[in-house]
Amino acid sequence: MIARRIPRLLAPAVVAASGVSVSVLASAIPSAADPCPDVQVVFARGTDDPPGVGPTGQAFIDSLRPRVGAKSLDVYPVNYPATYNWTNAGEDGIRDAAAHVVSMAHDCPTTKMVLGGYSSGAAVMGFVTSAAAPAGIDPASVPKPMDPEVANHVSSVVLFAMPNDKTMNFFGEPPVVIGPLYQAKTIKVCAPEDPICSEGMNFDAHKTYSTNGEIIDEGAAFAASRLGGGPGAPAGAGPGAPTTGAGSPSPGGGFGT
Repeated sequence: MIARRIPRLLAPAVVAASGVSVSVLASAIPSAADPCPDVQVVFARGTDDPPGVGPTGQAFIDSLRPRVGAKSLDVYPVNYPATYNWTNAGEDGIRDAAAHVVSMAHDCPTTKMVLGGYSSGAAVMGFVTSAAAPAGIDPASVPKPMDPEVANHVSSVVLFAMPNDKTMNFFGEPPVVIGPLYQAKTIKVCAPEDPICSEGMNFDAHKTYSTNGEIIDEGAAFAASRLGGGPGAPAGAGPGAPTTGAGSPSPGGGFGT
């Protein structure tokens, strides 16, 4: 049964300590007196990660923070169930993330947002950038695309282990298509042989992102370069290019690979 195979494919191997997730949640709730941050990371955790940004999101934020220099940075963990019921959980995540991004663009117009996600969370954030409902899907049944102007407030989109077309088809879901206004500012980072985002068949590779410094640093370096701080992405990891390891093109090409 497909439902029984989902945990083996998308469940993370590392569970964040409860203190980490609580601290992330606390930092993401600004008080009325807080000024708008220079940078905000909006991150969607992977399936079955604990509430917050999840282990991969935390590793990414920890790598990005020292790269932004004197800029202030805070975090918004996308508020969604992150369960194996993708249709409902994914739509909840898309709605919450899009509503937050639109709100930040209006209320904090000088803040640069870094959108990110891991695994199913990467699919959520990819759909957030979409300019239209997926082919064959009734637009009235899914979250409405964001206004094009909102893209001006997003500096980068960093997607770790974003499910490729083959994986989305396996789960009976439409492929993720990055919106045209976000393609040049998107990087998809895929661990070598991870079957969720490449043609490989090493399922253990999908569980290594939070502890793979090279993978995490690749995404953080790209985000920092789009903010005007820190070293750029590794050679070969041009804007919008899906990558594996240290920036070499991933197998298959195209979105989600």
